[in-house]
Amino acid sequence: MKFWGFDLPVLNLPGLDKGFVPFAAVKRMVDGTGKGETAISLESGEEKCSVHRLKIMGGDENRDFDRFYAERVLKFLLWMKGANRIGVFGNPDIAGHIRREYAPGGARAFDAAFMAGVYEGDFSVREGAMDEQPENRELGIAVGGNLDGCRIGFDAGGSDLKVSAVQDGKVLYANEVVWHPKLQEDPKYHYDFILSVMKEAAAHLPRVDAIGISSAGIYVDNKCMVASLFIKVPRDRFDREVKDIYIRTAREIGAPLVVLNDGDVAALAGAVGMKQNSVLGIAMGTSEAAGYVDGNGNIKGWLNELAFAPVDLQDGAMADEWSGDIGCGVKYFSQDGVIKLAGAAGISLVKDDPPAQKLADVQALMEAGDAGARAVFASIGVYLGHTAALYHQFYGMKNILLMGRAVSGRGGDLILSEAKRVLTEDYPEYSINIALPDEKMRRVGQAVTAASLPKL
Repeated sequence: MKFWGFDLPVLNLPGLDKGFVPFAAVKRMVDGTGKGETAISLESGEEKCSVHRLKIMGGDENRDFDRFYAERVLKFLLWMKGANRIGVFGNPDIAGHIRREYAPGGARAFDAAFMAGVYEGDFSVREGAMDEQPENRELGIAVGGNLDGCRIGFDAGGSDLKVSAVQDGKVLYANEVVWHPKLQEDPKYHYDFILSVMKEAAAHLPRVDAIGISSAGIYVDNKCMVASLFIKVPRDRFDREVKDIYIRTAREIGAPLVVLNDGDVAALAGAVGMKQNSVLGIAMGTSEAAGYVDGNGNIKGWLNELAFAPVDLQDGAMADEWSGDIGCGVKYFSQDGVIKLAGAAGISLVKDDPPAQKLADVQALMEAGDAGARAVFASIGVYLGHTAALYHQFYGMKNILLMGRAVSGRGGDLILSEAKRVLTEDYPEYSINIALPDEKMRRVGQAVTAASLPKL
C-alpha cells in the first residue's frame, strides 16, 4: 500500500472498504523510519500534564506530511486524554500549522471549542524548543474494589437506570428502571428521577455510607461537563442545574460520592471479571465508548472519547456529523459503522428506520447466513484488528474487552476472530488479548461495580 509516497506493509484491508488507511500502520512506519522529532504536551488544570515525544519523517520534502501526521497524533491524544493547553516543541513549522488548524475558523475549531468548554479555560497552542518541555505529570487514580459499609451503586444510561444497594459486598437490592433523559428539556425531570431511584435503593440499607455513579458523559471533579443524557436541556439551565446534579442528589441522601464515565466503570468491571489489569474497554453501540484501567488497576482521569479519535487516514473517509472530522472511530465501531458498510454490501435497509433497527436488521441477516452481512462484520473485524494495534501504540494496554450491541451474536464472533487474525498477520510484534464478556463478566453488574468506587 502506498500513502503519501511511502510504502506501508499491510496484508489485510477490509473487503468493503479498500481505501482504508490504518493509522496504526502509518504510525509504525514513521516510528521506524522517521529522522525528525518533535514533542507535544497536553495540560489542563494545575496538576495534569502529559508529554509525548514523537518521530516525524523530517526534511523539507516531508514538511506537508509531517504537518498532517503531527496534527492527527494531537487529535488522537486530545480525545484520549483531554486538554485545553497544548505545547509543541522542537518544530515551529508544526506548531504554526496546529495553531492555525485549532484556531477559530480552522479545520479543528470544533475540537478546540469543545476542550475549552470541558476544562473551562481558553484553548491555546504554544511553541518552544525541545529542552523547554514541561514535566510529565500523569495521575493514577485508585478507585473501585471497595466493598465495606453500606453503598449505593448507580449506572445512568440513555434508556435505563440500573441501581444497587450493597452492604459489605452483599447485594441487597438491584433494579433496572426505564427513563427518557434525552427527550426532556426540564432538568427537574432528571433530578427528581435520579433522586427517587437513589432513595429507593437507600430504603434497603440501614444507612448510606457512600454513593458510586457510572454515567455516560464527561465528568470532572464529579461535575457533569458534557453528556448526551441532558442533550435537550438549554445551555443556561445545564450550567445552573445539571453540572452538579449528582453532587446535589448525593447531598440530599447525605453521603459522599464518586462519579466516573461509564466507560471507565465498564473497564473496571471487565478487569474484575478478567482478573487482569491493563484493560481497554470498548463499547460498540450507538457510538463508540471506551474506558481504561492501567497496569496497576487505576484509572487515569482521561477522557477516553475514542469515538472522535482518528483511526483511518484515507482522504475519502466518512465524516462525523458532530465534529465534521473524517476517519474517526464512531464511523467504524458503532451501529453507524454497520450501517455504512451495509450499503457497500448491497444490503437494502428501510431509510426511515432508526439506526438501532437497521443494526438489528443486519444482525438478523448475519444470523441467517447472509453473505453480505458476513462481509459487513468481517470488514469491521479488519478495522478493529488495525485499530487495536493503534490503541496499543497509544495506551500500551494488554487486554481489550469488547461490549455493546454491535458485537452481539454471530456478527460479534466474526468481528473478534477477524481482529485477532489481522493482529497476528499484520502486527505480530504486539501482544494484545481481545475478548468478549463471558457470563462471569456479565454478572459483575456495572451498578455493583459503581457502588465500589468510593473509599470510605
